[in-house]
Amino acid sequence: MSEKRIFTEAELKEMGMRTRDLIDKAIDSGELEKAKHLNHRMYAEWLSMHDLYVNWVTSLLSYIYEHHGMEVLYEAIRQCCTAWFKPIYDNILKAGDFRRKVEMFAIGLRGHLQPVEIEEDDEKVCLMMCPCGSGERLLQSGGYEPPRSFSKIKEPHELTFGQPDFPIYCIHTPMTEILQIEWSGYLLAVDEVPQDIKMGGCKYCMYKDPKDVPERFYTRVGKKKPKA
Repeated sequence: MSEKRIFTEAELKEMGMRTRDLIDKAIDSGELEKAKHLNHRMYAEWLSMHDLYVNWVTSLLSYIYEHHGMEVLYEAIRQCCTAWFKPIYDNILKAGDFRRKVEMFAIGLRGHLQPVEIEEDDEKVCLMMCPCGSGERLLQSGGYEPPRSFSKIKEPHELTFGQPDFPIYCIHTPMTEILQIEWSGYLLAVDEVPQDIKMGGCKYCMYKDPKDVPERFYTRVGKKKPKA
């Protein structure tokens, strides 16, 4: 091998392999400690990419809000949420029983790479990331302070659940609730938003009977609860 080479061919090949394939290979060969190390590496790789996109999206939304105003921001987040949320929503509706719907919702939340606390009572199942892997962590990391200085929605609005100074990344949640109502007439899942988002994650609740969803979840996004 040339003295100018830094990597061996084997090192280059392994560097380009998916981490999940390396994990499978290590398990198959009995190298369990290596598999565990690679598992932690894969988590760090995905978290880095996850947070990159959170910052990217928040920066873009902030630019739209600051340069084009609330009306354009509303239309932009409506179009974005329709594109990514509609296929997910349709799949959950087709899932069949309530149990499977909750399991699918949990799959989506686990994609944020944080633990999920899940509780059930007679009328609903609620899921809460600890902490929220996107909006809450962005607040805790100082994303709305210099140098990133992402925007907060100053005025109460349907996109802020009626709250002032609402972190702009989080407006996708009110929009998904608006779209749920427009698509099917009712809410499949609702977000219990804490007064101080920075110090407590949102709690997503799925009601076993949609008729039991309190009316306040409709009115806060400018909608009316359908009659039973």
